[in-house]
Amino acid sequence: MRVLKKDTDYAVRALIALSLKEDAYVSARRIAETQGIPYQFLRRILQRLTKSGLVESKWGTGGGVRLAAHPSEISIVDVVRIFQGEIELSQCMFRKSICENRPTCALRREIKRIENLVKTEFEQLTIQKLVEGSLATEVGR
Repeated sequence: MRVLKKDTDYAVRALIALSLKEDAYVSARRIAETQGIPYQFLRRILQRLTKSGLVESKWGTGGGVRLAAHPSEISIVDVVRIFQGEIELSQCMFRKSICENRPTCALRREIKRIENLVKTEFEQLTIQKLVEGSLATEVGR
């Protein structure tokens, strides 16, 4: 089971890179190089982030992308929703149809409880907190 897919991970890494540049526009190529993200894949990710309103872009000399909001206002759950939809640990499917035991299933109740915990944690986790955590880790080395 994967909670975060590759494009979500790359999006978070791109947002962290942008948050380190404050209000400056940064080229997709530069982000790709510094974060180790395939350039063409990153371009598609940045397009989705721009369409969602988390990033804004500017063409021409001095152009690129930058955050459209402060890093403290961008939660990880926002990024997950853009690239994966709602957080779901189980779809409760049986032979490609909804399981008929779903309404009374004890396991499903526990899965929903865990999904809510994960969702709450991701809502509280922001790009700013990730940046602060990575900077603290670098200082502690």
